[in-house]
Amino acid sequence: MAGPGGAALDELSRNFTYGAPGAGNGSLSGAWYRRNQFHLYGVLLAVLGNLVISISLNIQKYSHLQAAARQEHARPPVRSALWWGGALLMALGEAGNFAAYGLAPVTLVAPLGCMSVTGSAFISVMFLKENLRASDVLGMTLAFAGSYLLVNFAPNISQAISGRTVKNYFVGWQFLVYVISEILIFCVLLYFYKRKGMTHIAILLTLVALLASLTVISVKAVSGMITFSVTDKIQLTYPIFYIMLIIMIASCAFQVKFLSQATKLYSTVAVVPVNHILFTTSAIIAGIIFYKEFLGAAFLAMFIYFFGCSLSFLGVFLVTRHRGKEHLPQSYIDLGTIPGKQTLDKIQPDSNGLSRGTLPDGSDSTKSPSGEKKEV
Repeated sequence: MAGPGGAALDELSRNFTYGAPGAGNGSLSGAWYRRNQFHLYGVLLAVLGNLVISISLNIQKYSHLQAAARQEHARPPVRSALWWGGALLMALGEAGNFAAYGLAPVTLVAPLGCMSVTGSAFISVMFLKENLRASDVLGMTLAFAGSYLLVNFAPNISQAISGRTVKNYFVGWQFLVYVISEILIFCVLLYFYKRKGMTHIAILLTLVALLASLTVISVKAVSGMITFSVTDKIQLTYPIFYIMLIIMIASCAFQVKFLSQATKLYSTVAVVPVNHILFTTSAIIAGIIFYKEFLGAAFLAMFIYFFGCSLSFLGVFLVTRHRGKEHLPQSYIDLGTIPGKQTLDKIQPDSNGLSRGTLPDGSDSTKSPSGEKKEV
């Protein structure tokens, strides 16, 4: 009788039996392809959707750079056709991700979000002529290697997401315990954020991640029920469909609110990797608890799956590290640091004028040694 180690090795052998005759459990066999056809479609949609999102982000960034070069700061970006093209591509990419959740497990689709981060960095280097750093190459390599492990060792469960299935999961004790715990944590963090004025990045992005778990659950339910309605029997008559739709819209709206607050207070270099890690972790936990996606999975396959997640997290961190640091348009000069100067005023250099700077009161003047003001 084979022990747990033997079961894990059997699982690995099934994953790597390419073109084996007979039962056809190999990764390239016809039976494996038929069994995992929808999963492959989901992976393809998720990868393409994230790549389209990365293209849209760079198009919008390029439109802002063009406006800055033409000194059109006062012109809103919504009046730019290029910006609208990027927005439409963003919607198309998110639609691809939405459809992917209806075809593949949450634990497979959610971690593939690293493709949008690494893809955006690659496109920035190729088309926006940003510098290619060694950390970018290493980060992209790690992210791709992690994604490969995720696709190969993510749970291969095939479950039809019907209205009855979602309702049974929704009232199950596992989800009730999970959602009650999540609500308690959310309320505690919200208390510190609202009442105590604590705006640490960990608090804000944890609030986003807690909402994201509900978003992922509801998106999977809505997308899965639509897919089931197209392929089998109509599911849109179930009340649970509209309950999940409301949860999806509400959780997305509050996510945007807290994420917007985080990006106002902190640079995107800090927000992007932390948000990706917390979002993916919460999505995986939601998939495991609500949809039971790791039920019956071998320990070794789970270990390699989470190792792939760690590689993708590290890749995202390396790609975003020190990228796009925000600088002031014009630096301030503190004359108090110059020996022999008594003033502590900060003078802002005026690159558009003939003077050397402006004083805090806005006057464009300097003082003579006798104390009289002289216009420059």
